[in-house]
Amino acid sequence: MRVSPNWLREFVDLQVDDRQLAEDLTLAGVAVESVRQQDGETIFEMEITTNRPDAMNHYGVARECSGIYDVALKPIKPKLPKARPAATPVPIEIQDSKGCLRYTARVIRNVKIALSPARLLARLKIEDHGGVSNAVDASNYTLMEMGHPTHAFDLDKLEGGKIIVRRARAGETLKTLDGVDRKLAPEDLIIADAAKPVALAGIMGGLDSAISAGTNNILIESAWFDPGTVRKTARRLGMHTDASHIFERGADWGATPLACDRVAELVLETAGGELEGEPVDAIAGHVVRHAVFLRRSEILRILGHDIAHAQVKRILTRLGFKPEKLQGFSVNRSPEELEALKEKARQMGIKPLDWKIDPEHDLCVELPTWRLDIEREIDLIEEIARIYGYNKFADTLPSFSGGVVELPDADKETKLRTELLAMGFNEAISPSFISPADAQAFSTSVPVPLANPLSEEQSMMRTSLVSGMMAMLAWNLNRGATGVRLFEMGHVFSAPQEEESEEHQMICIGATGNSVPASVHTAPRPFSFFDLKGDIETLLESFEASNLCFDAHTATYYHPGRSARALVNGQTVAQFGQLHPDVATARKIKQEIYIAEIYLDRLFRLPLRTPRYQPLSKFPAVDRDFSFLFDDSVKFEQMRSAVIELNIAELQKFEPVETFRGGSIPAGKYSMLLRAGFQSTERTLRDDEVAAWSAQIIKALEELGGTLRSQ
Repeated sequence: MRVSPNWLREFVDLQVDDRQLAEDLTLAGVAVESVRQQDGETIFEMEITTNRPDAMNHYGVARECSGIYDVALKPIKPKLPKARPAATPVPIEIQDSKGCLRYTARVIRNVKIALSPARLLARLKIEDHGGVSNAVDASNYTLMEMGHPTHAFDLDKLEGGKIIVRRARAGETLKTLDGVDRKLAPEDLIIADAAKPVALAGIMGGLDSAISAGTNNILIESAWFDPGTVRKTARRLGMHTDASHIFERGADWGATPLACDRVAELVLETAGGELEGEPVDAIAGHVVRHAVFLRRSEILRILGHDIAHAQVKRILTRLGFKPEKLQGFSVNRSPEELEALKEKARQMGIKPLDWKIDPEHDLCVELPTWRLDIEREIDLIEEIARIYGYNKFADTLPSFSGGVVELPDADKETKLRTELLAMGFNEAISPSFISPADAQAFSTSVPVPLANPLSEEQSMMRTSLVSGMMAMLAWNLNRGATGVRLFEMGHVFSAPQEEESEEHQMICIGATGNSVPASVHTAPRPFSFFDLKGDIETLLESFEASNLCFDAHTATYYHPGRSARALVNGQTVAQFGQLHPDVATARKIKQEIYIAEIYLDRLFRLPLRTPRYQPLSKFPAVDRDFSFLFDDSVKFEQMRSAVIELNIAELQKFEPVETFRGGSIPAGKYSMLLRAGFQSTERTLRDDEVAAWSAQIIKALEELGGTLRSQ
């Protein structure tokens, strides 16, 4: 949102320059992201949080200035001529009281549609609005000024001369102002005349009833629409407008008559015409705002700073709240009075055991209709703190009487994080929200949808850390980095059943570029599958993973033949390898990407490995080599498992030395040289013992289909 400090000064008398104003607003939580010049005027680029639609306009920001600098806020008071009597007031019928609580309208006749004057166009240019016509620009100007969306209809194009607020009927369509024919659904809230839809409520008007050069009579609309209803329709139709941006977050129910009069004032000023009749204000319900009980003791407890009672009342009053002293209760109050006050507190959500009454300083605060984000006592305390100034609080540590409780797996997390940092990986954090496409592509579990997503691209809780890791790697590569090593430790989510969700902790590792950089002595060596496998083995060696093995069963987004799965006691604890080239290409990644996923929920069931001293044997070791011919389907892990099952206590190692294909080796087979190492800690081994153990190994390997070539 963009704000003009000069416009703000029309509502508050500011004695500070623009730079100081920007800094003070930012410190108060209404952040000014940047300050720039536009046509010789200072413009603030502001970042207003989604819970503050009241501040998404100039008057709302001016109200913040009123609180910060303790200066009066000038009210918006439209000056309208006396309206001529209406022969027949325009009837307003609200058929859906859930979707629309209030609808205000008034009529102006005999207008002359033309371009807006330069003064209005200069203001509209702040938000890059080029100007449409004086009647339309009046609505846009009012939205920028006071933040309430309005709309103007060509009254002569409304069949039956009436307005009906209702849900759409099956088969109805509406061509909106952008020229698109919209197919309406029964859950869509619309504005209709006696025959047809003329606007999407809270989103966009219809083209058929729009203001044109030939318009003579207009109807000004100002309403309050249900945020959830507007949001649902806008999401379904893929529409996001200035009006829906406000209505989705909660507009001011009490502002509809004022906004309607302000638009009317501007139309009369720029387009002429005659005001006809009094405004029609149809009310189907009220936005109920309960008062909040504010205790001085809580302000002191939460903020740790004694703010004067007069200062508290001043801040709240400047922001539009109505703080009132508790009436009818003296220090020497009767038990009946005490019970009455406690009952009032109960209605406000305050437990009587939680507070002591201070009739002189405790306040009952009425909430304005534009502050829907304020509901509890703590919300008011936050308002006081930010306007008073966080920079005025002393730098002190909070008191703490409890003991530090370490999480059960803290040591294991620390061990893994330390190992990864030592390997040269940098820790990174990615968003917890992903797109539905990524949720399906990188997991076989059912994703968890968000009830109120920020966007379609962030509408699911992440089912995997892989999509976030790819985005971070791509971000670095697109900015000139050629070698990147990252890891993220986080949670993933799934929904095994409807209305249920599960949360699991994982680590994702990503690497690309060179494993060994170029030097004057050596050429660079690219990061490979074996580098990643070595890193995974190093991490797993930190745990008592005695029955660790690997196979090739990995997810489809891994490169087949360049990926593996790690199992401990038959359960998957990790999968890793090169990202499938098709997946990388879809992300416009040209380098080879290596990814690893470690399932911490499973790995953390194992204890950390405790270093144990074992003296070296003083007796000689004996190695025996075996050259076997195997089918390609036989993996080394099968050989290792078969040999381990022999339970030869003196067998200290069993490892592959080399493999060979081609030449005299038939197609579909390969030759592998295996090495077994025997050693005892108690005696020198005899040749006949080694021969017997070698025979057992040969037999076990032959049972796998192997053919002994030499020993």
